[in-house]
Formats: sequence, C-alpha cells, structure tokens
Amino acid sequence: MAASPARERPASAGLLSIGQVLARLTPEFPDLTSSKLRFLEVQGIVTPSRTESGYRKFSNADIERLRLGLTLQRDHYLPLSVIRDQLDAAGSEATGFAPPPSITPTPRRYRRDELLAAAGAGPQILNDAISTGVITAQESYPEVTVALLRGLVALDRHGIEPRHLRSLRQGAEREVALIESSLSGLLRRTDNASRAKASELAPELASKIDEVRGLFIKDALARVLS
Repeated sequence: MAASPARERPASAGLLSIGQVLARLTPEFPDLTSSKLRFLEVQGIVTPSRTESGYRKFSNADIERLRLGLTLQRDHYLPLSVIRDQLDAAGSEATGFAPPPSITPTPRRYRRDELLAAAGAGPQILNDAISTGVITAQESYPEVTVALLRGLVALDRHGIEPRHLRSLRQGAEREVALIESSLSGLLRRTDNASRAKASELAPELASKIDEVRGLFIKDALARVLS
C-alpha cells in the first residue's frame, strides 16, 4: 500500500536526514536500516517531507511516530496495517506527537526466567552465552536479548553453539572501532555540527560494512556449495 502524501509542514531547520534518524533510533531498534525506513514509508507508517532535490527529511513528530510504530511491531507483533491504523487514529501534528496512553507500550524488560520462556531456551544455552561473552549478564533484559537468544537457540539445533559465535561478537566490536577511527576527526571536535555529522555517517558506514560482510559470506558459500 502506497504511503499517503506527506503532511504539510513548514520548511525549517531541525529536520533530520535518514542517517540522523538511524543514529537516533538504532540504539533502541538495532534492526532498523535505511531500506526498512523506506519500506515503512511505503507502508504509510511515516510520511517524511522532501527537499526540492528529493531527499527525505524527518521531523520530531516523524521520529516519535516511527518510535511508537517500531515498538508496537517489536513488542506486540502487530502487522504494519494495524499499526498504521492505530497511529492514524491516535493522530499526529507537525508540532509533536502525543499518542494516547492506551497504545503507548512501556518498553518491556525480562527477568531471567521470563527471558528463557520468551526465547524458548534452556538455562544452559543462556549460561553458555553469558560465559562466552555473547550475552552480557543483567538483572533484567531488553527485547533485543530475547531476539538474540532465539537466534542462538535456532543455531544450536544445527550444532552452532554460543562459543562458536564469540568471534562474531568480537568482530562487531572491531567494526565499531573501525567506524570510530574513521570518524575520529569529527569526534574530536566539540561543535554540534561535527557531532551531528558523525551521528549521520556512523550508521551509514555500519550499513556498508554489513553489506560487504554479507557479500563475503555469499561468495564463500558459493565456493563451498559449488
């Protein structure tokens, strides 16, 4: 379903690019990418304005609409059509977004027993993931840990244990260090413009690294299966 035309809003400073939106939301929604953001626009979850050159620009109201929509999808497993209808029913304005409390979910945290139940995992695999550094031990866990543990359970069925994935976690840390090094010139500066530029570039670099990694894996699999 195509998105409805963007809500009218005055052209003004303070609108954000796709990269800046990702910088704000990926800490809370790690699976969010520029491609998914464009897909959410097509589905009518958000309708950013456009510059004369065609670049998408997001307001604070757009950010809050995205945050609520992504939370409803992640925590309540609602289809996007239902989420869109709930967001439209709640209403939004250019000056801000204030959904009614009835559809504003509180970010859930999971105790250890709740985490195991939600992920369909046994205690041993969680213990192994914590001991190998794949998961960090906490008093309560966010939704992303549920998804991670589910993935570990699925891989474990094929003989891939948490200890085998430690290098992936370490590789992710090295990739973040690589991005930090690449942006070191901007990060050393204290002005807001430089920090904003770094926040915009970081997720774009991460996306490119992820794309290259995927191509490496695809190429290696092709050699294995040939």
